[in-house]
Amino acid sequence: MQTIIKNGTIVNSYGRRRADVLVEGDMIAAIGNEIYAPDAAVIDAAGCYIMPGFIDTHTHFDLDTGTALTADNFDTGSKAAILGGTTCILDFATQERDGSLQAALDEWHRKAAGSSCNYGFHMAIARWDDGVAAEMEEMSRQGVTSYKMYMVYDALKVDDGQIYAALKKAKEHGALIGIHCENWEVLQRKIAELKAEGITEPCGHPLSRPAEVEAEAVNRYMRIAQLAEAPAYIVHLSSAQGLAEAERARERGQEVYLETCPQYLLLTDERYKDPDGAKFVMSPPLRKAEDNEALWNGLRDDKLDAIGTDHCSFTMAQKAMGAGDFSKIPNGGAGVQHRGQLLYTYGVCEGRITLEQMVKYLSEGAAKLFGMRDHGEIAPGKAADIVIWDPLYKGRITDTEHAHNCDNSVYAGFDVQGRARDVILNGVHVVKDGELVQSGCGKYISRGRYESIR
Repeated sequence: MQTIIKNGTIVNSYGRRRADVLVEGDMIAAIGNEIYAPDAAVIDAAGCYIMPGFIDTHTHFDLDTGTALTADNFDTGSKAAILGGTTCILDFATQERDGSLQAALDEWHRKAAGSSCNYGFHMAIARWDDGVAAEMEEMSRQGVTSYKMYMVYDALKVDDGQIYAALKKAKEHGALIGIHCENWEVLQRKIAELKAEGITEPCGHPLSRPAEVEAEAVNRYMRIAQLAEAPAYIVHLSSAQGLAEAERARERGQEVYLETCPQYLLLTDERYKDPDGAKFVMSPPLRKAEDNEALWNGLRDDKLDAIGTDHCSFTMAQKAMGAGDFSKIPNGGAGVQHRGQLLYTYGVCEGRITLEQMVKYLSEGAAKLFGMRDHGEIAPGKAADIVIWDPLYKGRITDTEHAHNCDNSVYAGFDVQGRARDVILNGVHVVKDGELVQSGCGKYISRGRYESIR
């Protein structure tokens, strides 16, 4: 099967050019201005950008938190993703405290069956011992080359010594470990103090987890990684203070990679005062406008490496479980469908970043860091995961007009420009004029060793 994408402008992280793209099977076969393929299907991309498919480095589909099950599973979450131009998500296969990495991986493969976008897994390690360490080799063989460890949550938290040991072992396998950086013991104390003062509404959430809680944990992780002589990856960086700590580690010569999310670029803790403030409860919490600006400046100056969403959706009924006690509100929000639109509208269109940087943060950076060497670029021999981006589209995000399986969006009311008009997934034209026309076409992406990009 052949497809030619004609009349568009190809955008990669290193530049753009007017050319046509020939797709054969699930790969890009050629790029040029006089491609001859008389039997090929033709997609007219006039006035549009041709970009490599977006990769979301951070999603939580079909996750049971212990008190609530996320509203989106792989069926609904992957449909929302592909409609937004995200052709691959990296979800978290989460180990049970008394379980194995293999059991978790098998379970997440089961959950992801029938996905409408491609998918890979970070392995979330809830227990570190010799048995788990020995499993890393088999995980690499099965294409899992990244891990996550938590400094928070009773069911997932590991100690600093375990992080140190895991970093050393992961380095042997060419794998990255991402850390959720917050000081659990301090924030638990602060929660208790706030409740004792009678502060129980959503506005208490950011007060209990101020930027210093993140910054202290980032600094600690940086020093642990330094001792382990291993690269460090920080998930969902939210604050100027956290960024400063990571930059200090880089100045010492450390290899540090940073991910942020649209909510930490566009929303502030003022939203917790809204009547529906519960829907903005996520961890880390929303910060101040100066934190937004520091992260935008970091993107402009290439200090960050990827933008995920931390998509972890809950309905307003689920959020209401924490009525009268902010610490019991399920943490997370929906975002996988709108990431590209938000970065294009408030980043590219407002001159904060370039179009090429948009491709870097949404696609190329993740492809290199997470061992997806045939993704992240429009070039011959690369995977035919392609977004045809219409820059003239205009719309507004609402609480209900989206493909997420929940009744709210933290971005409701945001005007957006641009959209994924068409999406090619594994060589198949799955989104046409903004509509999903073929579902269930996703596949598992087995990944290789991480690639140093700094």
